[in-house]
Amino acid sequence: MTTPDHPSPASQPPAPAANDRVYRSPLALAGGTLLLLVVLWLGFDALFKGHGRTPWLALAGMILIVPLVLAFTLRPAVFAGEDRLRVRNPFRVITLPWGEVAGLRSGYSNEVLAKSGAKYQLWAVPVSLRARKKAVRRQQRAAADAARGTARGGPDGTLAPSGLGFGGFSVRGPDTGPARAETDQIMADLGEMLERRGQAESAQGEITVRWAYEVAAPAVAGAVLLAILLAVG
Repeated sequence: MTTPDHPSPASQPPAPAANDRVYRSPLALAGGTLLLLVVLWLGFDALFKGHGRTPWLALAGMILIVPLVLAFTLRPAVFAGEDRLRVRNPFRVITLPWGEVAGLRSGYSNEVLAKSGAKYQLWAVPVSLRARKKAVRRQQRAAADAARGTARGGPDGTLAPSGLGFGGFSVRGPDTGPARAETDQIMADLGEMLERRGQAESAQGEITVRWAYEVAAPAVAGAVLLAILLAVG
């Protein structure tokens, strides 16, 4: 019997469908691309212009660092389909049919909870405490503006007498920013999909976990090569 952390070799997660919702971190994509360019620029410069052991050290360093940069910045993604949630983390790909998802949790990180008791972090949907605090302040300002507008008799508080501005009227429009942080909105969207599809017959099945050896193997090889070069002096 296949367990969540030890799937059978023949069990392969299905590829994401074309109509799946894809969630990724724009900040991680931008930062990872910039870091990758810097690493490759410095690495190839040392590889072709270095002397002695420098080219070999540069090669080993790139073999180690490039897969890790890709794993933690460009690789993470969440694919939400009608039947399953596919979580691509740095070193694992977890496929969870909606019927096996117990819930979603947001704290200092965003996680999906399986009915088996396992929990998996959503690397592609990081929590931004700063964005969350800004959303809370925005909600508080909107509530305060609405309360002042009601007290002054205005329907939305945009042009009710306030004692400020031209002719005693406030000219500041209503706050049209998002009511919650972007990642919190993503978790709310995933929660709605879970509620809608959790009992669907096509959304039942087993959880599969596949390790990303294509990422881990080059990094381990680079680390071993770098250790050997440093050891031999």
